[in-house]
Amino acid sequence: MTKTFLSYVLAAIFAAAPAAAVAEWQAVEEVRPYSISGKTGAELYESIGARGPEVGAGRVIAHTTFKLTWTRKYEAQGAACMITTNRPKLIITYTLPKPSTALPPAVQASWESFIAGVQAHERVHGETIKEMVKEIETMSIGLTVADDPDCKKIRIELTRRLGEISAKQRQRGRDFDKIEMGDGGNIQQLILKLVNGV
Repeated sequence: MTKTFLSYVLAAIFAAAPAAAVAEWQAVEEVRPYSISGKTGAELYESIGARGPEVGAGRVIAHTTFKLTWTRKYEAQGAACMITTNRPKLIITYTLPKPSTALPPAVQASWESFIAGVQAHERVHGETIKEMVKEIETMSIGLTVADDPDCKKIRIELTRRLGEISAKQRQRGRDFDKIEMGDGGNIQQLILKLVNGV
């Protein structure tokens, strides 16, 4: 971004927006199961490896995705432009494994412990997504750009800020996964207990 452009950008109004301007919203959270088979922990884990969601170059046990859309209103304020309405619609989808048939009682107990741990892990990703959306909402409501009566420069500035917030959220997810999936991490422990029937 050029210094010339920056000279036209006013700082966002970070002070609390009027209560009516920030509408209450709730994320919609969905679970999308995928079918796996097996009668032992090892067989179930092998089935996860064959049928789990594809992410990057391989398959994973579970995955969290989201769809985010906004209802925004840009209003000219003299020669400036301000975002006066900014309502998110957030749908978070958790893709999780689910055995296709009933399990033997001992395996069922191991499975319930395993899937509870996996769900808890994915819910952390869901929370970071919700926190990201709240940060975007706080940053953008009342955002004002000077010398922008056609509300074009404000869209460029908003996109820049959204990119920074989104990149921060993705890095948080990577850092969390690195800890959870590393040697001795929570996910590794869950896998070992499932496979060993603990």
